[in-house]
Amino acid sequence: MAEKKLLRALAGETLPTPPIWMMRQAGRYLPEYRATRAEAGDFLSLCYNSELAAEVTLQPIRRYGFDAAILFADILLVPQALGADLWFVTGEGPRLSTITDQAGFDALKPADAIHDHLAPVYETLRILTRELPSETALIGFAGAPWTVATYMIAGRGTPDQGPAHALKAENRPLFEALLERITEATITYLSEQVKAGAETVKIFDSWAGSLQGEDFQKYAVEPARRITAALKELHPGLPVIAFPRGAGERYEGLHKVIGADCIALDDGVTAEWAAKHVQPDGCVQGNLKSSHMVTGGQALVDETRRIVKALSGGPHIFNLGHGITPDADPENVQLMIDTVREG
Repeated sequence: MAEKKLLRALAGETLPTPPIWMMRQAGRYLPEYRATRAEAGDFLSLCYNSELAAEVTLQPIRRYGFDAAILFADILLVPQALGADLWFVTGEGPRLSTITDQAGFDALKPADAIHDHLAPVYETLRILTRELPSETALIGFAGAPWTVATYMIAGRGTPDQGPAHALKAENRPLFEALLERITEATITYLSEQVKAGAETVKIFDSWAGSLQGEDFQKYAVEPARRITAALKELHPGLPVIAFPRGAGERYEGLHKVIGADCIALDDGVTAEWAAKHVQPDGCVQGNLKSSHMVTGGQALVDETRRIVKALSGGPHIFNLGHGITPDADPENVQLMIDTVREG
């Protein structure tokens, strides 16, 4: 296990060449993914078809030889497992039944009643444990409680997470009860992922940046700390990656406060700043702009080299600052990997 480059970086080792994976590396930019999704019928059917979900997880590993595979699933499977209605509108994204009052919250299932619904996800991980190359690490993941709550409260993605902020202001006990339920469910969900074969887990807090002041500490940092501590108690030695997107200068110190082994960076901070302020506390991941996967060229090469050089003095996992977009060119992904690995 120790020979896997990703796990070595997560353990704090500075490697001559950083391990590479990419958020949303299994996705719509790949023709083989689009073909498998068409076979599944729709996105949710793909998430719950263990064989096909494993297949799309493996596709970018076969094509590119990434150092890690990340489970193909979605952060909104947890609210669905808790009893929320979930569906996807083509071209627009997810829709959920909303939780905006006590009655809606009371209708949710307990945190430990999610496993029957999520059993196909665990089966996907078991398949991947058998099928992945021996040098490829397997990453499990979940959405952070605040980000998941923003979707459960609004019923969809919103530009400013306004409905969640409004509920927080108007009915804080209900808002905090919902965050607590999601936190408990996330701990048990990620623990089951580890039992099924995940070697590290990542907590995606896509909307952390919209929390200001004390709210950032209470509703982004503290749930991540609780989840991390609980998982490390249940699974000693488990490395945890935290991704509070949009944290800006608040990235500094988060390794220690959350207890995470790695802090994933968006592209809102420079690699040079991160090397000085974040990397001294542990592994960092990121932070190439996703747009380079669309535009490519010398700018992609130059920026990739700059990030690798800036973060070469400590443990680093090369990644994007956010997920690869559907309009990305697969050739640019190969160019990025070649640039990182050319030494």
